Amino acid sequence: MTRRTRTAGTVFAAVLASLLLSLPASPAHAAARNPVVFVHGLSSSSSSWDDWTADFKADGYAGSELFAWSYDWGKSNVTTAQQLSTKIQSVLSQTGASKVDLVVHSMGALNSRYYLKNLGGTAYVDDFVSTAGTNHGTTTAGWCGWIYTSCAEMYTGSSFLSSLNSGDETPGSVSYASYWSNCDEALTPDTTAILSGATNVEVGCVSHTDMNNDHGVYEQVRDFIA
Repeated sequence: MTRRTRTAGTVFAAVLASLLLSLPASPAHAAARNPVVFVHGLSSSSSSWDDWTADFKADGYAGSELFAWSYDWGKSNVTTAQQLSTKIQSVLSQTGASKVDLVVHSMGALNSRYYLKNLGGTAYVDDFVSTAGTNHGTTTAGWCGWIYTSCAEMYTGSSFLSSLNSGDETPGSVSYASYWSNCDEALTPDTTAILSGATNVEVGCVSHTDMNNDHGVYEQVRDFIA
């Protein structure tokens, strides 16, 4: 081999090495699962998810994969949906993930479903899980409907609900599930939680406030989004 050939070979090897170093990281380093965003309901906060976030951590999730979010629950679900959109984009940017799993409780189902249906959320959500979701409204919202916009929207037959549930209740390629109790004191009737096109699971007699901290329900949710 001539000196010129050896020199050319050395240059080629250096260029190849430089190209390899500039390539993006291997897909093997991509996140193994979606981050989870939790959305609470009326008169609640992110702390309502403390039990489940602890359960997820015990099952191997890192704190950096779990996002329990608080919002001003008295405002319109439309406003909250817009804020949720911003939150999810922040989570995607922070984690490098392309989609999230969305786990919601009670009225959280309404603003989250508005986000999915009207704000392009189906492009960023892989699995959607409703626990004790007020998906078709509840007459118990009558006590607060005259005070809070969000509560008026949650009342059975509201224009907000009519629009939200018109057409496809489970749009896009998202996997939907709804877990509901047959003795939910806040939902009238209990079956208001059922979503057409979703995996609907009756979990037995679990109170409304326990639906998002009950361990048996948690295990089913965990397995659904796995």
